[in-house]
Amino acid sequence: MASSDYTTSHNRVEIDLVALRGNYRQIQAKVGGRVKVMAIVKSDAYGHGLVAVAQALAGEGCGIFGVAEVDEGISLRRAGVADEIVVLLGTLPDSFPALIEFGLQAVVFDREVLADLSAYAARHQRSVGVHLKIDTGMGRLGIPPEQLDEMLDLLSDLPGVRLAGILSHFPRADDRADLGQTLDQNRRFAEIVARAGKRCDTGSAHVANSAAILNLPDSHFDMVRPGITLYGCYPFPAEPGDSGLRLQQVMSFKTRIIQVKEVPAGYGISYGHTYRTTRPTRLAVLPVGYADGYLRRLTGRAKVLIGGRRAPILGRICMNACLADITDLDQVKAGEEAVIMGRQGQEEITADEIAGWSETISYEILCLFGGRNQRRYLDEE
Repeated sequence: MASSDYTTSHNRVEIDLVALRGNYRQIQAKVGGRVKVMAIVKSDAYGHGLVAVAQALAGEGCGIFGVAEVDEGISLRRAGVADEIVVLLGTLPDSFPALIEFGLQAVVFDREVLADLSAYAARHQRSVGVHLKIDTGMGRLGIPPEQLDEMLDLLSDLPGVRLAGILSHFPRADDRADLGQTLDQNRRFAEIVARAGKRCDTGSAHVANSAAILNLPDSHFDMVRPGITLYGCYPFPAEPGDSGLRLQQVMSFKTRIIQVKEVPAGYGISYGHTYRTTRPTRLAVLPVGYADGYLRRLTGRAKVLIGGRRAPILGRICMNACLADITDLDQVKAGEEAVIMGRQGQEEITADEIAGWSETISYEILCLFGGRNQRRYLDEE
């Protein structure tokens, strides 16, 4: 385990690699040994740290990783990750040299880019694995299903590229109350995979994100793509054990109290004095604000854990500070730990809870906290 001493910041994000590996094992067990798991580590592994997360999962047996752009794939290769790496946002000609040099695979959805990649790879006597993306209803990246045969014809004629997979994506797999659209999409995707399979070796077929992994076993095909579930959050409201998984949140966010002070009743708190105390109040000043990802929209909603109990945040959240009401807590001193997200004693504040206060989703909270604060990795059972 890394040293627990604070260094250059009062704030730290802790990443529990034991919990990460445990989540991965549960996902692999759920889909079965014949189904590959592409660990989605894009966007710095949702704020958890691209390299550290991929290395931990590679050690657990994960053999394929999904990144957003080529530079993330390069970072993994330079860190010694030798497994398959798929660039989910595809590639453009200026990144062809790196794609080839570092042995990355790319999602493709454009005829001209595919032809250019083929020419470049053939000129350098290399073969690049590509995953053909079909838009079955997401309305984002991908070719329409009616262009499948045309793209397969092109792939069969082009040197330097080989079909490593066919994929699509679900926009509403997290809507457990209405899976109709997702079921329709999955049927269309199954038909596409079957049609393509009659013509060529399609490689891996993959469409299931975290929600579909939990909700729709028929969507698992040859490979699944968990993202948020790896990091211990559910893609929909769920209780531990729901859908057969007992996920553990991987990220915590902690700080230290830098001042304890008392103010009288009727005292204005923080910018704009949008909150005035209704009684003599003890405050803990925390060095956390919107520059650290603790967004201003949390004002009037958020709570933190101090001494194992919840303390509400009073007044507007500032760039680098906020204030917690500790009037009902005993013996709180400067230097003590405050938990912004995570567990302290028997209490826990989850990413989902903070997302609810922020009117967003847990994905955004994890990216914000992880991307703006020092990270420490915990790796002891």
